[in-house]
Amino acid sequence: MSLENWTERTELLIGSNGVEYLKNSHILIAGLGGVGGFTAEILARAGVGNMTLIDADTFHSTNLNRQIGALNSTIGQHKTDVFLNRLKDINPNINLNLFTEFIVDERINEILEGKFDYIADAIDSLAPKTYLILNSVNRGFKLISSMGAGGKMQPEQIRIADFSKSYNDGLARMLRKRLHKLGIYSGFPVVFSPEKTNPESLIHIDNERNKKTTAGTISYMPMIFGAYMASYIIRDLLNNCKLSFED
Repeated sequence: MSLENWTERTELLIGSNGVEYLKNSHILIAGLGGVGGFTAEILARAGVGNMTLIDADTFHSTNLNRQIGALNSTIGQHKTDVFLNRLKDINPNINLNLFTEFIVDERINEILEGKFDYIADAIDSLAPKTYLILNSVNRGFKLISSMGAGGKMQPEQIRIADFSKSYNDGLARMLRKRLHKLGIYSGFPVVFSPEKTNPESLIHIDNERNKKTTAGTISYMPMIFGAYMASYIIRDLLNNCKLSFED
C-alpha cells in the first residue's frame, strides 16, 4: 500500500506548508507513560518527522488501564522499543532518537545539546522533571509540561495555563517549591486540572526513585492530558510556520 498521500486529510486542514513544517520539526518527549505516550502518537500522526524519546521503564501489567503502548504483547518490553515499532508502523519515514535510561542532571545537559523545536515534559518523578524544566528554560527551548493526571476524573476541568497559574495540583505544588529555589516562577505552559485529587486514590510507595506516592488513574485522563499537550505543540509550531511565511 502506498503511503504517498497519508497526510492528505491533515493537509486539507493546515495546508502543504504546515505539513512540511511539521515534517521538519524535532520534538523531544520525556516520559512515555499515559501522558507522554499519547503525546508521541498524536505528534506522529500529525506528521512530525523527528522525535527524541526518553524513558527508562518497561511496560507493566498495571499500565494496561491507561497507557496506549501497553498491551499484553508488550508487557516487559522497554517503552522506547515499543514506541520505535509503533511510530514507525504509523510513519516509516519518521526519524527517532531513543534514550532508554533514567536521566539525571548531567545527562539532561548532554541530551539538550541537540536542536529541538519543542520539549514535551511528561516525567512523573520530581528530580528529573525539575532538572529538565530548569535546563530547558535556561537554554531557551520551548517547553510544555504535564502536571498530575492521577486521582482525577473530570476531563472538562483540564486546561493549559502558565505554570504560575496552576493550582489544586500536588505535583505542581512540589515542583513549584523546587523551581522557586532555582529562580523559576513562570514562563512555560502546563497542562493541569484544578479538580481536587481524591485522597482515597493515593498510596505511598517505597520502591521508586524520586517518587513517594502514586495515585489511582482512570483510562481517559492521561490520554486527554497528552492530547492537550500535543495539540498545544502542533498549534504553536503551525503559528511559527505562518509567521515565517509572512516574513
